[in-house]
Amino acid sequence: MGEHVTLRASDGHELDAYVARPAGAPVAGLVVIQEAFGVTSHIRSVTDGWARDGFLAVAPALFDRIERGVELGYSQEDLQKGMALIRGGSAEDRMKDVAAALEYAHRESGKKAGIIGYCLGGSVAWLAATRLHPDAAVGYYGSQIPTYGAEKPNAPVMLHFGADDHHIPRTEVESKVGAVHPEVPIFFYEGAGHAFNNDDRPSYNAAAAQLARERSLDFLKKHLVG
Repeated sequence: MGEHVTLRASDGHELDAYVARPAGAPVAGLVVIQEAFGVTSHIRSVTDGWARDGFLAVAPALFDRIERGVELGYSQEDLQKGMALIRGGSAEDRMKDVAAALEYAHRESGKKAGIIGYCLGGSVAWLAATRLHPDAAVGYYGSQIPTYGAEKPNAPVMLHFGADDHHIPRTEVESKVGAVHPEVPIFFYEGAGHAFNNDDRPSYNAAAAQLARERSLDFLKKHLVG
């Protein structure tokens, strides 16, 4: 289902992206933003899944500015490398790369284009909603979302968090995001921790992942398809 394409950001940087196309005409475009481990087989599988739902889905390789072809595992060593790659980049450059992916998704689908992101991608999805102009955005357990909670989204946003996520205190989300943006639907999933959507990790919670995906799909169809 998938293919690799090269995107060009506004500053001339070229980055790889994994693209999954639907069987028929796209209902909309969707940018899928990676976790801290690169565009892994899991992220490609997620991207394929959104294509099966009718979206032209594109997953940009956000680490390409620092190191190309990054696809890490989930060991502690891999996590530390992923965190170093995140620190080595900047939010501003990531926005340029997401903007290139958004433009591609919009152009190739001929329809509206939104964003969905997981972990690192959840934070990037929130920033893209406030600093770019997607037609909708969904963020899963982005630890930096409360940090940027004062920024005003330019598009409808939905957020998902594990109620047992020790990396992202619920009180932080509620006080710095929920209280500031009461219009943003924020869901907490009982019994779920960080990365509950990743079925390649022990943290996977099937019930939470299914419910969050159903909510996300309904939300994206409402705002991107109508």
